[in-house]
Amino acid sequence: MGSAQVSPQHAFARFVRRAIDDARETRGWTVTDLAHHTGVGRSTVFRWLAGDWQDYPELAKVRGFCTALDLPVTAAFRALGVPEAGGLPRRRGDENPVEADIRVILDRLADPRIPAEEKHHIRDLLRYLARRPITRTSGRADGDVTPRSA
Repeated sequence: MGSAQVSPQHAFARFVRRAIDDARETRGWTVTDLAHHTGVGRSTVFRWLAGDWQDYPELAKVRGFCTALDLPVTAAFRALGVPEAGGLPRRRGDENPVEADIRVILDRLADPRIPAEEKHHIRDLLRYLARRPITRTSGRADGDVTPRSA
């Protein structure tokens, strides 16, 4: 049996376990205290610990959890397997319309609030568009290429 990749549920459960253990040791917090200070309900904390979730945890809850415990949100995102921002520039005013569209797509794929099924549909559509043959028409003056309709 080969080495299995760690699921986001398992990796995030380890992250949450370490955070809870650290809060208990350094602050003397119980899970009830942790829920009170982070704004994340006890049942949610226990689901995170058990890796018992299908859709990614709510971003606001992850942020509240990390903020109250002085943890970088990026560490939680890494545990969840959410890619960190990068690649395209963040200066939205400098983006052309295509870059803006790509940024929206990348943001949706990285957003833990977007259901996995929706992300699957986005990726399928991108794969379709990437492999679709391009039929070129006579070049337009602006250099745009418009596919010919069948």
